[in-house]
Amino acid sequence: MTKILLLAEHDNNTLNEATLRAVTAAKQIGDVNILVVGHACDAVAQTASKISGVEKVLLADGVVFVHQLAEPVAALLVELAPAYDVIMSAATSIGKSALPRVAALLDVAQISEIIEVVSPDTFVRPIYAGNALQKVRASEGKKVITVRPTSFEPAPSEGDAPIETLSTNTTNEKTTFVSAALSDGDRVELVSAKTVISGGRAFGSKEQFDQLLEPLAQKLNGAIGASRAAVDAGYAPNEWQVGQTGKVVAPDLYVAIGISGAIQHLAGMKDSKTIVAINSDPDAPINQIADYVLIADLFEAVPELTDKL
Repeated sequence: MTKILLLAEHDNNTLNEATLRAVTAAKQIGDVNILVVGHACDAVAQTASKISGVEKVLLADGVVFVHQLAEPVAALLVELAPAYDVIMSAATSIGKSALPRVAALLDVAQISEIIEVVSPDTFVRPIYAGNALQKVRASEGKKVITVRPTSFEPAPSEGDAPIETLSTNTTNEKTTFVSAALSDGDRVELVSAKTVISGGRAFGSKEQFDQLLEPLAQKLNGAIGASRAAVDAGYAPNEWQVGQTGKVVAPDLYVAIGISGAIQHLAGMKDSKTIVAINSDPDAPINQIADYVLIADLFEAVPELTDKL
């Protein structure tokens, strides 16, 4: 049976749901062990041990891992790699940083952002901003894979896997943690939100963007997203960007307001279950994939919608 080592995504306190989704993909390949790397992260390991289908949780707890920098995490994964056939993670910031280094050190080609497992050595992944799907068969003995979390359902938490504490001499002499700029902790997290309200450049200013979208997002208990044009114009911070070069989301409801729907934006949200577009342009590309389209002036439609909600 194929043995898989899956890197957990967490903040040293809470396990990210992306890991549960990656477990769903991993279980379709073989036997899953989860690696929790961090500092003072026992609670994360305990949560990971409850995920159904996980055979064992490996806990690497040390000061060198406190910020989960790519270099020490990759070094540890390479150290553990001989015992496994597949090294996996969700395609999150940590996974995208560490796993390419692992692939390079193991001298194998990484298979990035899979959305389907066909067989233990064959996978489907999007290319060309999601406009084509590529089926990849890995012929190498060791595989390094990242999983697009939005393409898989979270694994249930009904297990009771044993936790093994690792002893490692991993060091980090190449990088130093400087600082982290954290987003507002009171906001709904964009990637895991069930509802996302996104705005585009049509809002015209940061003030209009905030004044119109904030109340609507609060009424719907949703996260706020933005097109790249809105982010580039300074209306929204970079972490709100949805699209090929931003975050990929697949909420139950995605409301796109004042967004034309460039191919790069569609790549980040087209898997949403229900898509609503509010736009003054009847020929906007986003209208072609939206379930509901309202052709209207957003400066009139958004306040009215917020008021009625």
